[in-house]
Amino acid sequence: MNLNVMVSALKKERLIITTSGSLSVEIKGLAYDSRNVKEGYLFFALKGIHTDGHHFIPHAVKRGAKAIFHSDDLPSYIKGITYIKVRNTRTIMAPISAFFYSYPAKKLTMTGVTGTDGKSTTVSLIHQLLTFSGIKAGFISTVQYDNGSGAVKNHYRQSTPEATEIHKILQQMVDNGCTYAVIEATSHGLSPINNRLGSITFDAAVLTNISHEHLEFHKTIERYADDKANLFRAVHQDTGACIVNRDDPFAPFFEKASSAEVFSYSIINRNADLSVEGIEESQDGEKFTLISGENKWKGQIRLPGVFNIENTLAALLVVSRVLGTDIGHLVPFLPRLRPVNGRMNYINCGQDFFVLVDYAHTPGAFRKLFPLLNKRKKNRLIAVFGSAGERDLEKRKTQGEIAGTYADIIVLTDEDPRGEDSGKILSDIAEGCRSTGKDNGLFLIPDRTEAIRFALKYAQKDDLVILLGKGHENSILYKDTSIPWDEKETAVSLLHELGWKEDRNT
Repeated sequence: MNLNVMVSALKKERLIITTSGSLSVEIKGLAYDSRNVKEGYLFFALKGIHTDGHHFIPHAVKRGAKAIFHSDDLPSYIKGITYIKVRNTRTIMAPISAFFYSYPAKKLTMTGVTGTDGKSTTVSLIHQLLTFSGIKAGFISTVQYDNGSGAVKNHYRQSTPEATEIHKILQQMVDNGCTYAVIEATSHGLSPINNRLGSITFDAAVLTNISHEHLEFHKTIERYADDKANLFRAVHQDTGACIVNRDDPFAPFFEKASSAEVFSYSIINRNADLSVEGIEESQDGEKFTLISGENKWKGQIRLPGVFNIENTLAALLVVSRVLGTDIGHLVPFLPRLRPVNGRMNYINCGQDFFVLVDYAHTPGAFRKLFPLLNKRKKNRLIAVFGSAGERDLEKRKTQGEIAGTYADIIVLTDEDPRGEDSGKILSDIAEGCRSTGKDNGLFLIPDRTEAIRFALKYAQKDDLVILLGKGHENSILYKDTSIPWDEKETAVSLLHELGWKEDRNT
């Protein structure tokens, strides 16, 4: 694509300050990481928390970049390279990406899912229901993405990738024959500071819930919610649908954020558009009666926990709206729904106690998960978890308090310390544990393998060992390095080491 055509589109929006060099350049690709630049690429010099892309412009040029978007004045300019100075490189990346990939979002029925907890599961459930309905759909989530050629692991380590990647994957969906797309829309992705989901208008938006998370970035819970509400503001006003969890205190705020039609779901409020009654909980899943107006249907999911009923209600509502179909047509698909990797996954190697892996890492997720598991435990509840470094500091004590209220044994360990002192992070969590009187039965073991080994060795018959915070993630981040990680594989390996070798995992 010709650079002059791309720049001309932006000039109308007055996003460009100056240009230097020829605009008659053919652009073959986009990149914001100089290591991913190829011959003929356009490079975006982004300012990050730890690095500044302006420092990597020479490396990008060396790898073949022909044009540079930058926001700072540069000490030197390389001959033969085109430089475009803009006010904010991140802001410009979304419209350029959308233009470069021919606005793929406009060719798809777009659904976005936001909230603190349950986003990945809800994205997966929506995608599964669409697939069961005969629709070819793609999705992007924390765990995986599918561009229409099959689900693969999300290697970007961002639930919502940068704009260049979002629009590229959306275009691949179009090329592969998809007509629908479901995107996990995080607060970081929706924030105007990052603008990862800029230049996308959605046909439907879902709010799962709002609780304490990422305040190191958003500073206040109000700003956090407001950034998430940008998803609702991006919904088609005339034809779009907004789906809210009526049980969440922030639901009214999200309802007012959009002029599109709003639909609600609830597990307690019968005035919601979709609600439930007669919930029967079991280790294998949930049974319930769905209620929509005068209509009732018997439903069953093989996903444990009332919170998974909430996720299912959200998925049913949004799919019924975007397909224009009756919820009753979707109910027979519910028993076929499968969990997401790293979410409520039981590990069974024939041991006489239970081991569960889950991604829960926020106070909101802890408040839902711990009461459920405490109620279902047959003996003791042993919790292994940590908290991320360089992230929300206030949530650590709260996590400790919740765990201390329900768990019999707590083993605190590394999650992703990043540049923080691991011992300090665990001490912050331990403060909350001790405030509930959990002093005996509290262990601080930074090495995650050793922490899990300790918990499994400590476990007695019918205990429930829960491994929280890593779920599907494939690495643990430290200051200057990261180590490969697989929570489920680690648990299986350690159980084998302890003599439990009968592998019943699927």
